[in-house]
Amino acid sequence: MPAPSLHSLEDTIVKARHKILDGRKIAAEILAEVSEKIDDLAQSGFRPNLVSVSVGETDASQLYVRNQKRAAAKVGIGFEERIFPEDIGVDELLGVIHGLNVDPRVTGVIVQRPVPEQIPIMAMQSAVHPLKDVEGMHPSSIGNIVYNDLVMGPCTAVAAVEILKRTRLRLEGLEVVVVGHSEIVGKPIAFLLMSEGATVTVCHHMTRNLAVHSRQADAVFIAVGQPGLVTGDMIKPGAALIDIGINQVDGSNGESKLVGDADFESCSEVTGWITPVPGGVGPVTVSILMKNAVVAARLVRDQYTKTFGDA
Repeated sequence: MPAPSLHSLEDTIVKARHKILDGRKIAAEILAEVSEKIDDLAQSGFRPNLVSVSVGETDASQLYVRNQKRAAAKVGIGFEERIFPEDIGVDELLGVIHGLNVDPRVTGVIVQRPVPEQIPIMAMQSAVHPLKDVEGMHPSSIGNIVYNDLVMGPCTAVAAVEILKRTRLRLEGLEVVVVGHSEIVGKPIAFLLMSEGATVTVCHHMTRNLAVHSRQADAVFIAVGQPGLVTGDMIKPGAALIDIGINQVDGSNGESKLVGDADFESCSEVTGWITPVPGGVGPVTVSILMKNAVVAARLVRDQYTKTFGDA
């Protein structure tokens, strides 16, 4: 099915009104593709094997780890969880990561967020060898995006763009607004979209009138950690809204619930496509991590073969 041209955009979005972009369904499709590639790697002795590094135990990181472990089990990827005490020193943790870098049994390393204040997360992510950087957080991995050479990009950013592609909108010339300019989500999304030919505007906390920009966009990405920031009157009718935010708020019944950065109720009345929270970008992010794990295992295999031969 060919992607619709910009001239047919209005007809397309009318048909797609209220269409929920089901992240769980998209993730299942990606994981099915991943599982098909595992056997080949296993036969060559390099079945993907991930090691998760956590410092302390927080509810947020435990949830992420469970989701990652579950997805890995589904496709036959090894997953080992290593939890270190909250008072671990920087040098000791760097030593752990360097040890994983040189361990041939390990093909991918994940440094779980959040980490205690004494641990500089950027230093930890930079310490992971680029060949094993399944999170796509190493400076070289992010830098490759600028040169339109995507190998293993930041999982959340890649997942968000992949979801937009599933709308079948033609990305060339598409007007896109990205709300949020973090190094691992907003900025990579902008570069990924530019490499697809989209016209991208990046907004942030210093943008003077966000609504002026968002109302002109055919697609809006939002990742700022502020629940309800984007409302329906800020969205162009029929546009795609990819909500990356995950916020815990108190519901009307007093129980906490997860919501995004957009007001789903009002936005869903005007959008052509919209991601739910939860069940939108999150599951796809985990599936992209598994996809990166396959790429990393292949890169590690090729490097060992190049260095030591087939023996």
